[in-house]
Amino acid sequence: MEPLSPMDEAGIAAAIAAAKEAFSLAESLEELKEARIAHSGDNAPLTTANMQIKSLDKSDRPVAGKLMGAARKEVQTALAQATERIEAAVEARMLVEETVDVTVPVRRAPSGARHPLPALMEDISDLFLGMGWQIVEGPELEHEWFNFDALNFGPDHPARQMQDTFYVKGSAYAGVDADVAEQPGLVLRTHTSPVQSHAMLERGVPLYIVCPGKVFRTDALDATHTPVFHQIEGLAVDKGLTMEHLKGTLDHFARNLFGPEAKTRLRPSYFPFTEPSAEMDLWFPQKKGGAGWIEWGGCGMVNPEVLRNAGIDPDEYTGFAFGMGIERTLMLRNAIADMRDMVEGDVRFSQQFGTTGRGN
Repeated sequence: MEPLSPMDEAGIAAAIAAAKEAFSLAESLEELKEARIAHSGDNAPLTTANMQIKSLDKSDRPVAGKLMGAARKEVQTALAQATERIEAAVEARMLVEETVDVTVPVRRAPSGARHPLPALMEDISDLFLGMGWQIVEGPELEHEWFNFDALNFGPDHPARQMQDTFYVKGSAYAGVDADVAEQPGLVLRTHTSPVQSHAMLERGVPLYIVCPGKVFRTDALDATHTPVFHQIEGLAVDKGLTMEHLKGTLDHFARNLFGPEAKTRLRPSYFPFTEPSAEMDLWFPQKKGGAGWIEWGGCGMVNPEVLRNAGIDPDEYTGFAFGMGIERTLMLRNAIADMRDMVEGDVRFSQQFGTTGRGN
């Protein structure tokens, strides 16, 4: 099809009529956009005709310019009228669909919302209480011996360094002040495992406990890390406990949190306080992109040295332990992409979990 000539009055009139008809038939802003591109866009007949004016004889240019100027103005006027018509229709539809009955009684004071992290910790605690286990808590400001030595962390273990641990006073300051360096080491606990050492010393065996709580590490806040987070750890010490008991406990735990299809698998790993040790993977049916394995936590049989440190004979008793982050568990179960959403204090984050308080 030949390009429209800027001197073709009949062709220009036909292009204007086609544009007006297309604009009048559009019923949405999306359809109007398509019509605008077709009739006044870079490749539209009127646009290409206007570009040909410069190639005309000088005597013809004023006539062509007048024709094309009037044509563009008429098309733009029709486009503006169509836009106004569609926007008015959209606004009228919104007024009907989003009408609020202001006579309906409402609660003047909006309800607050429970944060999903403590709610999840309570759910996990209730699960283990139903199994006959006990819930045990401990101090967040912990003696270095309970946080490290009792759990078989050697004096040169990297986790003891200040880049991983918040030291309040004590051995982290060695070489800075000799008097300070000799003080007992006090740290913000880096895991809830010290609670297990306290419980073994205070309660003896047999022992079945879970330890939920807040822990601290010198991580920068980003989408997957935070310097203050929550863990829940489990410990069982009794006669005859094996990895089979550990695996059965973890599978029962996983099914209760993630559904009947969930299960766990163990991969060999290393932790100072367990031997053998394993990384625990979760078979997650709701995993983004399809069901699959995803890392969930760590576990293993309690290291005999840890039992000896608590005054328990490892030749008579064995134990198993496991632990996972509550934030990671919540992220997996509820498809949360950014851990920062959990700590910013926006009540809307909590309300989406359906945990609103009852109020008055």
